[in-house]
Amino acid sequence: MVGMAGFDMTALLRPGLADGEAEWAGDPPFNFVGGHNDPASVPFGGFAEAAATALARHGPALAKYNLGGSPQGHLPLREFVSEALARRAHMSTDASEVLVTSGSLQALDLVNAGLLAPGDPVIVEKATYAGTLSRLAALRADVHGVELDSDGMRIDHLNDVLESLRRQGRRPKFIYTIPTVQNPTGTVMPVARRIELLETARRHDVAIFEDDCYADLVFNGQRPPTIRALDSGGGQVVYCGSFSKTLAPALRLGYIVADWPVISRLLALKTDAGSGALEQITVAEYAAAHFDDHVDALTAVLSKKCDAICGALRESFGELARFEEPRGGIFVWVALPDGTDTDRLVAPAAARGVEFNPGSAWCTDPDYGASRMRLCFGHLPPGDIAAGIAALADVVRASLS
Repeated sequence: MVGMAGFDMTALLRPGLADGEAEWAGDPPFNFVGGHNDPASVPFGGFAEAAATALARHGPALAKYNLGGSPQGHLPLREFVSEALARRAHMSTDASEVLVTSGSLQALDLVNAGLLAPGDPVIVEKATYAGTLSRLAALRADVHGVELDSDGMRIDHLNDVLESLRRQGRRPKFIYTIPTVQNPTGTVMPVARRIELLETARRHDVAIFEDDCYADLVFNGQRPPTIRALDSGGGQVVYCGSFSKTLAPALRLGYIVADWPVISRLLALKTDAGSGALEQITVAEYAAAHFDDHVDALTAVLSKKCDAICGALRESFGELARFEEPRGGIFVWVALPDGTDTDRLVAPAAARGVEFNPGSAWCTDPDYGASRMRLCFGHLPPGDIAAGIAALADVVRASLS
């Protein structure tokens, strides 16, 4: 009989592995983290009807990987993406240029895997998606941040960064940008600046990676054309989008749009045997009939929640909090007085039932991000938003005193 002592498999874990996650203890009362959306707006009834119809039509195909079709993803879903981008974002796209992914995070991973080697220069916005920064750090990319203003990435500073790299004989692999409802700042880049960005990138012979995951959630309903749509020469922009913010985060459905020579190489890197088929057939069925109406209704809800959190910040924080009202999406980016370290506020805020994203992880310069925080207003109802912001303001005031 084998000895009774337990086997310690943790002793076999490779050196340098990240610390384990804490056991999940449930959501706090005031959850301002992540990309959670409005629960009442998830169209689960419509999903149920769409799933039943889609299963009746495609059920036998579940016996094969990729539903027996292209590994690029369910064709009706790719056709919907193409049609919606043409209609909503002025971007002419063929289904053959679309690769369905398991969320936009997989899209980021595939593009990075296809383009980056350790040490390669990459240009991003000074404040940007933390998931992008962590992935670039893991790949040991050489990341350069570009200043932002109320219209997004500043082209004058971008040109300075590119010129500096050119003098060093270094060519960035790509410029990563979130032009429409920038994460975390909520800005929307005007068309004229998008054209400037393209011209600057073309002059320096640099690709653009356009992340457009929040683009359908512009509060005034006027979504600008994508940068890829404005690329008259073609081939300079790889684009990614997602259904996480428009339909439901838990669906884990995103997509990449690029010219076939790029898509074909990224497809070779996607070795997961295909993204979830049930999600694909359900979303294709639902979105074809209901997407526009759903997004209009969701955006109206989120706009009211944005008003609620901005009002709560003004009331509870007063002059302690500086922010610009986001033009869409689910986040507000807040700057606290210089010298504040929002990482140090995480524990006392949690003791008050409040969870938020400290700014250091969302910035190329952690010192710049230290006094900032990202607050997601998509999930909580307005009353809870106000109560949570009041509790957070108490924590901040206590730390300053």
